[in-house]
Amino acid sequence: MSADRPGAGENADPGPQRYVVLLRGVNVGPHQRIAMADLRTVLTGLGFDQVRTVMQSGNAVVTGDPADPAALAGRVACALEERLGLRAGCLVLPGEALLDVVDGDPFGGLADNGSRYLAIFLSENPGDPVRTEHDPVGLDPQRVRVGDRVIYQWCPEGILAAPPVSGFVEKHWKVTATARNWNTVTKLAALVRPPQ
Repeated sequence: MSADRPGAGENADPGPQRYVVLLRGVNVGPHQRIAMADLRTVLTGLGFDQVRTVMQSGNAVVTGDPADPAALAGRVACALEERLGLRAGCLVLPGEALLDVVDGDPFGGLADNGSRYLAIFLSENPGDPVRTEHDPVGLDPQRVRVGDRVIYQWCPEGILAAPPVSGFVEKHWKVTATARNWNTVTKLAALVRPPQ
C-alpha cells in the first residue's frame, strides 16, 4: 500500500477493504453470458457490501473483510457455478493494486485512445527464469511493458491487429490472464480511489 494513501500506517486497522472482481471471458459471445444484476446478487450473497458493477464484461468493485485475493476469487468462481451454472475464470485484486496499476501507467503520454490500450491482469507473477525465457515485451518492444501482475499493451492499430499477449503469457507463464481496456480500468479506479 502506498504511504500517501489513507490507512497506510504499520499499526493502522485495515478494516473493510475494497476489491476489484474481474471475470474472464464473459459476455463476449453467445455463450458465457451473465447479467450484471445477477453478478451483483451473487457477490452480495457472498457477504460483500457496496457492490458496484462496471460495463457488461464482468467487472465489479466490492467491499469486504481483509482476505487473500486468490481465495476470494475461488469463492466467487464457485458461487457463480453453483448459483448460475456459469464456469468463468475470476481474478480479485485489492483496490490498492488496481490504483498502483493506474498510477504506474507507462504509456500515459503515448496511449491516447483508451479503447485501444489494455491492462492485462495476471493471477500471479511468474518466476524470473520463466519471465526471462518468455518475455512478452519481445512481441512488440515499443508497445508492451510488464508490471506487477499486469502487462500494459498499447494497440494503436486496434486490439485485433496487436500481438496476442494474453494468450502468450497464459501458454508460457501458466497463469490466468484477463484484459481490460483503459477506459474500463479508469472507471474501476474511480470507484476504488478514496475521495481527495
